[in-house]
Amino acid sequence: MTRLTTLRLTDFRSYAALDLRIEARIVALQGPNGSGKTNLLEAISLLAPGRGLRGAKFAELARRAPAASGGWAVAATLAATLADETRRFTLGTGIETSGADRRKILLDGDPVTAAIAAANFACVWLTPQMDRLFTEGASARRRFLDRLTLALAPGHASEVAAFEAAAANRNRQIEQHTADPAWLAVIEDSMARHAAAITAARLDLIARLNKTLALGSFAPFPAAQMTLDCPIATRLATEPALAVEDWLRRLYATNRIEPSAPVSPQRADLILTDATGLAAALASTGQQRAMLVATILAHATLVTTLRGTAPVLLLDEPFVHLDATHRMALGTALTRLDAQIICTATDRDQLTPLGSDATILNVTHGAIH
Repeated sequence: MTRLTTLRLTDFRSYAALDLRIEARIVALQGPNGSGKTNLLEAISLLAPGRGLRGAKFAELARRAPAASGGWAVAATLAATLADETRRFTLGTGIETSGADRRKILLDGDPVTAAIAAANFACVWLTPQMDRLFTEGASARRRFLDRLTLALAPGHASEVAAFEAAAANRNRQIEQHTADPAWLAVIEDSMARHAAAITAARLDLIARLNKTLALGSFAPFPAAQMTLDCPIATRLATEPALAVEDWLRRLYATNRIEPSAPVSPQRADLILTDATGLAAALASTGQQRAMLVATILAHATLVTTLRGTAPVLLLDEPFVHLDATHRMALGTALTRLDAQIICTATDRDQLTPLGSDATILNVTHGAIH
């Protein structure tokens, strides 16, 4: 597995400074609301590509205090065990000045891209806010799917960013009526290639995850199944990727009146259903949480199998909205899972399902005891 062994924060959220040594496989952060528990999970999530588990702008993460620097930093020492060999490395990120919305990522002190960071560290999270995942817009579900995909395809984030940049360039030129047809064709070629790659990576993740979920290894959590509602995915199911790229190029070339692309991977929607065919959007809060828990557990198992090392699981209040049977089942699954788990709870009683396997840290107003 991959394990955090130390975590250091500087001017991050509620923490002026923190130097935490993590020795346990299962760590539970216990404390009242507003004490800084979720801030710690968010800091760890930022070691992976993206904007972390809250999706906040980087400039918003800096500690708000007269003596604060305006920037922030998160650094961790990690140990990745693959077979019988353990590799130790450091991973850090942050911004240096107030108002900046671009961050640096450092691997063993050297600047690296997000894709390289993703190849070295994977984490998956579950938060109470995700209970609204299937009642909100499709964009939140796409981000959730892309985070799962990124753990298996470290270059996925770069493909998404490249498509969005090319689409924005095309939109701008069409809106300004300055587009040269030959140059638009170049942009649309890039869009087509990235759109097909993005969709193929999502479909590969979904197929593998559905196979893992179908095993029913996490009962009583449901053997949920995913599908991708996307015309590009429909084409890829029956046609080679190159043929789908050609179709997209023709489609973009013949629809240059309106700036927005007529077909885009960024309009896709993730559909999650249980074994009875009940869509998560129509399920109760408890049923939705059970489907999400099953998906996260299956994903951790899949990543461990394919990458050879387990991701770090960040679970914010994981036992809420679960009945007693599912709380105990989740506790059992977490104690058996070969992954490092960092979770939170407002009350120590909520951690009962973990038994004696968890090390409990008390969090109070930016300090840990």
